[in-house]
Amino acid sequence: MGPLYTNNSCPLLTQMQNCQGNGRPDKGYENWRWKPSQCDLPRFDAKKFLELMRGKTLAFIGDSVARNQMESMMCLLWQVETPVNRGNRKMQRWYFRSSSVMIARMWSSWLVHQFNEPFGFATDGVTKLKLDQPDERIIEALPNFDVVVLSSGHWFAKQSVYILNDEIVGGQLWWPDKSKPEKINNVEAFGISVETIIKAMAKHPNYTGLTILRTWSPDHYEGGAWNTGGSCTGKVEPLPPGNLVTNGFTEIMHEKQATGFHRAVADDKLGNRSKKLKLMDITEAFGYRHDGHPGPYRSPDPKKITKRGPDGQPPPQDCLHWCMPGPVDTWNEMVLEIIRRDFEGRQSSPSS
Repeated sequence: MGPLYTNNSCPLLTQMQNCQGNGRPDKGYENWRWKPSQCDLPRFDAKKFLELMRGKTLAFIGDSVARNQMESMMCLLWQVETPVNRGNRKMQRWYFRSSSVMIARMWSSWLVHQFNEPFGFATDGVTKLKLDQPDERIIEALPNFDVVVLSSGHWFAKQSVYILNDEIVGGQLWWPDKSKPEKINNVEAFGISVETIIKAMAKHPNYTGLTILRTWSPDHYEGGAWNTGGSCTGKVEPLPPGNLVTNGFTEIMHEKQATGFHRAVADDKLGNRSKKLKLMDITEAFGYRHDGHPGPYRSPDPKKITKRGPDGQPPPQDCLHWCMPGPVDTWNEMVLEIIRRDFEGRQSSPSS
């Protein structure tokens, strides 16, 4: 059973994720499929998806990995119908006429309120994050959405200032006053941001949709970070079962994200609304897929370096995003299954 589309049958494919088009020589990574141990995950059925979502809008909100997942969904659906582009500068939107389904994407790096103006002892030019305030653009757009797939995390490695209760409590790659301890580091800030956005969405008076939080997408930079010689060059098969290489940062980010989600769900004020919050946990399963990234095959440039140099230095590469087709397509099979269970569960349950 091969992939449901190819790099040539999907016009909406960011070049960086077009691994075959960029000259990657192996194709096995396109065919491996995750199988849960206690149930069967059906293959993606584009017609079934469009029928289930008839008249509804699905939005992917987050960073570039959210874009990766949205493009995978579009490639899967494109095989049965060519959509109409209804996007603008604020939001990508694609409309499927036969079923009036809209697929949207909003960029939000941290999912919380961000600004650049000076604040306290934080000067102009560094991004400030109000960890206890959701990204207002998301809140404003929510009434237009019926299903939201939310994801974030990787921007917490980038420079920013953390504000809580209108007080500067920490920062990432930023803390000018070394005589004072930081109260919150980037990992804790991530957990707080997740709780903030999930609670705000669940309490929104004009949003009763299904919210799916997709967990931390594992990267596979071995021997260093993305900018210090980390590499996934030459990985052509998934890790064997039981051979997962533990990554301390992935584990703690996943843990803080899940904790933030569960804290939000446990809020007594949510009542029945908490049933519309779903955690889609992909982190451990896709930790095995070190073969699924573009690696050095990030562009079609025929002169690009794809092998280690004589000094053993790896070429520049991407071990964070996912090749398409590739492992990311399974995430959308999971999204479809969560939507199916939610929608069909509601139809079969007696109305209150």
